[in-house]
Amino acid sequence: MWWLLSGDSRVSELNAGLADDATISAYPYPFRVLSLENGVARVSSPRSAQMSAIQGLRILFPELVNASAISPEMMAAQEQLAAVQSRVGTVVGEHPDVARVQWVLDETWLARHGVYVQ
Repeated sequence: MWWLLSGDSRVSELNAGLADDATISAYPYPFRVLSLENGVARVSSPRSAQMSAIQGLRILFPELVNASAISPEMMAAQEQLAAVQSRVGTVVGEHPDVARVQWVLDETWLARHGVYVQ
């Protein structure tokens, strides 16, 4: 029964909560909780200080490949990503064992799409 109290079951529970949220599950990027330790939930993200949101958005929305960073379409996509990521943070943060969410650039997802972070 000790495994029921492990971090893995809480991570699975958090990921199930993300999958159950209609807004989050409808978004093309698969946000997921990677770990939960000492109250810090590490959550994957297609953007970070290391990687412009625009690169990730061009993967998520191929129709934006040639869009300018300041085009209305790109701006709308950035706003949508920010809103969904905020929702992810809220859903994860509502868990009683989560004190803080730490966003982690999803380098594996990016690499699968031909983008490598140095």
